[in-house]
This record gives sequence, structure tokens and C-alpha cells, in this order.
Amino acid sequence: MIEFTSALYLGLKHASRSLRPWAQLTTGAPAALTVPPAAAAAARDLAALQGCECATLGPSTLHLFWDLGEIFAESRSAIYVDAGAYPIAMWGAERAAARGTPVRRFAHHDVDALWRLLRGSGAGLRPVVVSDGFCPGCGKPAPLAAYLEMATHRKGWLVIDDTQALGILGHSPEGSRPYGEGGGGMPRWSNISSPHLVVVASLAKAFGAPLAALSGSAAFVRHFEERSETRVHCSPPSLAAIHAMEHALAMNRACGEALRLCLVRSVRYFRARLRGVGLAPTRGLFPVQGLAPARGLDARALHSRLLRAGVATVLHRRHERRPACISFLINAHHTFEQLDEAASALAEAAAETGSATRLDQDHEHHLYV
Repeated sequence: MIEFTSALYLGLKHASRSLRPWAQLTTGAPAALTVPPAAAAAARDLAALQGCECATLGPSTLHLFWDLGEIFAESRSAIYVDAGAYPIAMWGAERAAARGTPVRRFAHHDVDALWRLLRGSGAGLRPVVVSDGFCPGCGKPAPLAAYLEMATHRKGWLVIDDTQALGILGHSPEGSRPYGEGGGGMPRWSNISSPHLVVVASLAKAFGAPLAALSGSAAFVRHFEERSETRVHCSPPSLAAIHAMEHALAMNRACGEALRLCLVRSVRYFRARLRGVGLAPTRGLFPVQGLAPARGLDARALHSRLLRAGVATVLHRRHERRPACISFLINAHHTFEQLDEAASALAEAAAETGSATRLDQDHEHHLYV
């Protein structure tokens, strides 16, 4: 079975023998009382990679957004959520809404729609704009510079979920290196920084470590740690997870650029193979690849036929009330032979469904990363 279901984009897996040993999985104390030196050091390294002053760790993005919802509810804010934001960010906003904070959604990546909302509501409240840094569903980076400018104009914040981009996108992108360098995420790729920027990201995708971080200005991170309820009432990340994070950051320094170059070559090759069999790839050069809509294309049937052919893909919906679609999650260890086999199986499966396949030029002239 050729697997295209894992978001371990760089192929980092962290076998226990590759990690620094630990004497116990947890200290038994909440993070509000004690932070292991390894956690503090890893957070500093991550913040430097992202171009932020400071970072703090949490078990997951759910824990971090849960706390942010309460913190912004206490600060006389109004929250504006990009409609394409990952659900966990919205769950944090809903917690703030339960405390009486106004929460509005605006059309995906629509700067004008956000501006109209900001002008028409929230008088006297600080805006908090919430968005994914990069949307794998449409294959586009969010207009972060514009979001940040509008938020800071009223002394508010931009909060981004950078889970998808962390470890993949970085500073100084160019034609030969569309992902950029370093893997520091969307703020680096977009060349933005501000004390009003808050970055939440899981390290469980490109970096393969099961924990998350909140990064930003030293003042905001300190305030977050002081007000966080999950740091009091929930277990902190295990020492095993922290050591996996250490290993991931070390691997990123040692061979991250080579892995990203390998990954982008594989994505380009797969897209070329799909075009070669008459199919239209979507979502630019990000390692989550999809297909342009085609007449008669039944994603569920396609997914089942691919499974029978030994190719596992992700069957999902990009947004609510949208038809199902399939995605291929490519990682740095996929071989060209595997990509050839997947493209051939996909062409055969599409032909079996009777789909009318065609290249859609509207998708093909946008290479967003």
C-alpha cells in the first residue's frame, strides 16, 4: 500500500533510540508550577526559528486556543475569524463568544470583507483577527500583511494557526526554493513581524513531534502563561514529546533544506505526472495535492478504487456544504516510482468512474508557493 495520508511532510519520525533519554515521562507538576529546562530551551529555539521574541509549549493547539478564547474575552475584544480557519481556532473563538465576546466570520482570504466588518462593528473593542497562515484547502497563503495592518490599526492582534506551514515554508522564497529556507513558517515566508502577531502551531506535522507552541512578543507570551488555565489544570507536554521536538529542530538545522528540496521536487514531479495523464492538479506546490473538479467525478468512488489499487488517499470535504474530494499528502520520502504508480492508478480509477477529465487553466497558472 502506498500511503498518501500522513502529514509528516518531512518524513521525521523520531524513534526512541534517536532521542535524548528521559527518566520519567512527566514531572507530575503542571506547567504553571514548573517548566523542565528542556522545554524552556526548545521553546527558545522554536521562537528564534519563527522570528518571534518568545514561545511557550502546550500539549496541543486545542489547549492553546482554549486559553486564548478566555484571555481575549477578558480584554474587551471583538474576534473576526477567516471562514477557512481550521476548526480548532474557531473552538477557541466560541469559548470567547460564550463569555460575551462578539465573534464574526468573514469570507475566506477576503481583505475587503474584513475591512467592512471592522468599520461596521466592534466600536471601542480591540479586534482579534484569526486565520490559518496557509490554507491547504485552496493552496494559498493568507493575506497576513493586510490582516496584521488592519488589526494593529486599532491596537488589536492577528492570531494565526501556522500548523501547516511550520517546517515547510520559510524566509526568502524564490523560484528554485519556493518554500524558502529555514522552515520557520508563514511569518518568515511573508516577511512580517509585530508585537501584535500571535502564532499558534502544532509541531505534529512537518516536525513530527506531538505538542504545540504559542509564539509572539515576550510580553504577550508572559501574559498568556500567567492567565492560562490549561497550564494549571491539564498535564503539560511529556518529556518524550519535548525531546522529539529537540530532535526535530536539530534535524531541521542539519538536513531541513535538503528535505524541503526533495519534497518540492516530488510535488512538482507528481503534478507533472498528473498533467501527463490528463488530470488537473490543484493547490500549488504545497505537499497537499488535490484534483480540479471534473464532470462526473465521484470522490468516494475514486477513493475506493484507489484503495483497491493499493493507493491510500484522504477523503474529506474542504469546507462545509462542499462536495467530497480526495487529497494526496506527499512527503520527502515518497519515491518517483511511488508517485508514478499513484498517478497511473489515479488515471485508471478516473477512467473507470467515467469522469470527463480536463486541465483547468484557472488552477494551473497559480503556483502559490
